[in-house]
Amino acid sequence: MINLRKVAEEKGIKYFLISFVDLFGVLRAKMVPAEAIEGMQKDGAGFAGFASWLDMTPAHPDMFGVPDPDSLIQLPWKPEIGWLCSDLWMDGKEVEASPRVALKRQIAKLNKMGYRPKAGVECEFFLINPEGNALSDLDDKQKKPCYDQQALMRRYEVIRDICDSMLELGWKPYQNDHEDGNGQFEMNWDYDDVLKTADRHTFFKYMTRSIAENYGIRATFMPKPFAHLTGNGCHSHISLWDHPTGKKNIFNSDRDSRNLGLSEIAYNFLGGIMENAQALCAIFNPSVNSYKRIGAGSATSSGASWSPSTVTYSGNNRTHLVRVPDNGRFELRLMDGATNPYLSQAGILAAGAYGITNKCDPGEPININMYEDAYDAKPHEILPKNLLDALRLLDKSKILREAMGDDLISAIIKLRTKEWDDYSSKISQWELDNTIDC
Repeated sequence: MINLRKVAEEKGIKYFLISFVDLFGVLRAKMVPAEAIEGMQKDGAGFAGFASWLDMTPAHPDMFGVPDPDSLIQLPWKPEIGWLCSDLWMDGKEVEASPRVALKRQIAKLNKMGYRPKAGVECEFFLINPEGNALSDLDDKQKKPCYDQQALMRRYEVIRDICDSMLELGWKPYQNDHEDGNGQFEMNWDYDDVLKTADRHTFFKYMTRSIAENYGIRATFMPKPFAHLTGNGCHSHISLWDHPTGKKNIFNSDRDSRNLGLSEIAYNFLGGIMENAQALCAIFNPSVNSYKRIGAGSATSSGASWSPSTVTYSGNNRTHLVRVPDNGRFELRLMDGATNPYLSQAGILAAGAYGITNKCDPGEPININMYEDAYDAKPHEILPKNLLDALRLLDKSKILREAMGDDLISAIIKLRTKEWDDYSSKISQWELDNTIDC
């Protein structure tokens, strides 16, 4: 067991942030001086669950975040601070309806089946002004701005500092680019075991926002912050390896009759995801704003939304829900920037494990442009058009309730339905513009 007090002395850490992510993806923390970390490592830092987005009341007892010492990250831009992920406990038991615990449950399930899941994520974000109503770079105006070198280099200092931090942390970042929306960027680092990827995904969002703030601007992962621009996706690349070594890619096959380089187990896993994709939307696309990105009705200024609207898969074709870019893995393109790093991976693993157990078949790949030729394809399922429809599908899903637990699913439904009700009670400018004289 790593002794965090000794680590603090060796690395010059003065404070630890003991953190957890609630069901809405909000990062919560307590700042603990290094002198007090021994007790916190043993017993956890105390929190009131009702004060965050967890399905609790003020009458619930204290909740304790027990830090995972293996998750320690020393902040590159504030090295006197060490950041730690924690697992939530209450009354001597893990809190089942908490995101990191939920992911660990799914990992353990797949480990018992003989698999070690690995994942990589592609986090897109916009750099905007502090007020959140305009891009930070007003000269970023190209109609097709993807890979625009000039716009990328105008934000060189911010991107450099984030990438340098990932290099220092050993994440092995390998490319950074300006994305398809004006003011939008993506930064990629190596895939790893799924829990480590979820921890890093959580920290990446915090790090990106913090470094942007150092330059007087703001980073947002909001799914669709600007109606005329491409939304923020958070594509996930998934593969299963042998447990415990993680040296053999179980998804890889050179005898694939569908010519995508996937094994039968990979297709079963994919089949499970596709069978549950509509219900998973409430987890992968958890905000009201998410549904402005999925199958965006109006064309973006660049000409494509780059997000799916149908439950289909293909080879190296970005117009489908699932893309298979290479042998031994596939890319799930449904998730957006609002997705909870732990719940999204838990949902993937739960659906995939169901697919393996029940030998689900995703059918044949569809090799057409789904943005233009969807009506020519065989009948396919359509993704929900709003959060309420997605929540109703998740609520009715016996498969996901059994796989992920009633407590977790019910908590998501309850809290997100309240958010939908709050949204529905507000009068928008569109309503005033179009119905005030009705």
